[in-house]
Amino acid sequence: MSLRQQIHSVLNQEDLNFLLTNRLPRRWLTQFMGWFSKIEQPWVRDLSIAIWKYFSALDLSEAQKSRFTSMHDCFTRELKPGLRPVAMDPLVMSSPVDAIVGAHGPIEGTRVFQAKGFPYTLQDLLGEEENIADWVDGSFVTLRLTSSMYHRFHAPFDCTVERVRYFSGDTWNVNPIALRRVEKLFCKNERAFIRTRLGGDGPCAGQRVALVPVAAILVASIRLHFLDVLFHLRYQGPTTVACDAPFSKGQEMGWFQHGSTVIVLAPKGFGLCEGLVDGDHVCMGQALMRWSGSGV
Repeated sequence: MSLRQQIHSVLNQEDLNFLLTNRLPRRWLTQFMGWFSKIEQPWVRDLSIAIWKYFSALDLSEAQKSRFTSMHDCFTRELKPGLRPVAMDPLVMSSPVDAIVGAHGPIEGTRVFQAKGFPYTLQDLLGEEENIADWVDGSFVTLRLTSSMYHRFHAPFDCTVERVRYFSGDTWNVNPIALRRVEKLFCKNERAFIRTRLGGDGPCAGQRVALVPVAAILVASIRLHFLDVLFHLRYQGPTTVACDAPFSKGQEMGWFQHGSTVIVLAPKGFGLCEGLVDGDHVCMGQALMRWSGSGV
């Protein structure tokens, strides 16, 4: 067994994995990584990316450029044009990210699940002051990004962003091990709530879909291109911003550093596309949810 396989075997032990990724000083490590990843010293950059490649499935063959100024530049890399075709069916919501499908299904009233037996509510996630009526008894899907994936997120539909709310919080790991152990984890971590109104003239027009990018350990930095601000652990600006930002389906909306999670909240009438199950890998632009209008 190679050294890499031995290390992976050790880290796959749940108790040790949870200890190493959650019981360390999470906020300090996250702030340190934010600083360290931006160092443009060539040997720091090259060694960091080499270690990252050794311990993950990092594939840079799809990247638009082959040289990076820093590890952060590599984290937030753009893809070569045309590599992610977007499902343009007007009844289909496309995936906003490259990700692994996690917990998903109907929203039971206002109750959502991060893992089996670990519920949270829309109010827990979005705040008591938010009007959650659009998603009561709707559907949700959790999309988990790993460290080696493409980290930019895109509009899942022709839509207009109406509101953004930023929640400062913790930086728990969001891997499946932590999701099975920490109650309401997504509601504790730093996150942004992005409320959109679907556009076009099809049957979905006017419906409201929400994207909730959730940060995690080593990640807590969220950039939204339509706001001139970078949300991070030291952010002290306004937490709620009214918007009127139109996006075309597949258009880039922003990014976050390293890897994390995007939760998609959809109203009645949307359900996960047939054939998708927990653990499936989806690409940005791939069909994710379909409108049936039947109130699933």
